[in-house]
Amino acid sequence: MTPERLARINSMLDHRQPDLTVCMEGVHKSHNLAAVVRTADAIGVSDVHAVWKSEEMEVRGGSAAGSQNWIDVHNYSKTEDAIAELKKQGMQVLVTNLSETAVDFREIDYTKPTAIILGQEKFGASEKALALADQDIVIPMVGMVQSLNVSVACSVVLYEAQRQRQLAGMYNNPKMAEARRQRFLFEGGHPIFAEACQRKGLPYPEIDQAGQIIASEEWWQKMQMTKSAWQAIDNEPNS
Repeated sequence: MTPERLARINSMLDHRQPDLTVCMEGVHKSHNLAAVVRTADAIGVSDVHAVWKSEEMEVRGGSAAGSQNWIDVHNYSKTEDAIAELKKQGMQVLVTNLSETAVDFREIDYTKPTAIILGQEKFGASEKALALADQDIVIPMVGMVQSLNVSVACSVVLYEAQRQRQLAGMYNNPKMAEARRQRFLFEGGHPIFAEACQRKGLPYPEIDQAGQIIASEEWWQKMQMTKSAWQAIDNEPNS
């Protein structure tokens, strides 16, 4: 890993906001989720949650090319499970929905731990999401249409959250846990070794301040062997 790449990765990780997230509900177009992931990365969001209509779908290519390597996408089959997890993390759960109780999205305090639920473009958020959310929010519009593309709506709300957090100095102090930082440094700085670890079932090593791998001789030996070869050695009886 070059010093320039190490500095860029560390800068990105320093600005991550683990307590700001988006949950897309009823995803049926993977390119929409890909676009949301791309925006999340630009804002400094570290996690995106997705409730899928089909378990066979996933984030792939498209608008998110490259971004998905730096964002953890958490998948669910039920809305209530996703919201339960978000509330477990102490998030205020907002949902984009035109209702009598909805407030302008700019009136929300996004310096609090916040999750934003985005429903399907055609049908909006589900009744379950509306019932479990803490607050409905709207993006004011004066044209003929009543809704924006879901990825555009996501961008509008997240950039307001970023504005508030920047004013509050929340991007100045790193918040990411060290273990998670180490994972991103290894996967982003040493992708070939990371792929090999995943394929062989080896644990990730530590990364030092210079971006270099810190690992035992045994780890390096196993990295150079096939998984079956070093498993055979491990299973040999002691002489």
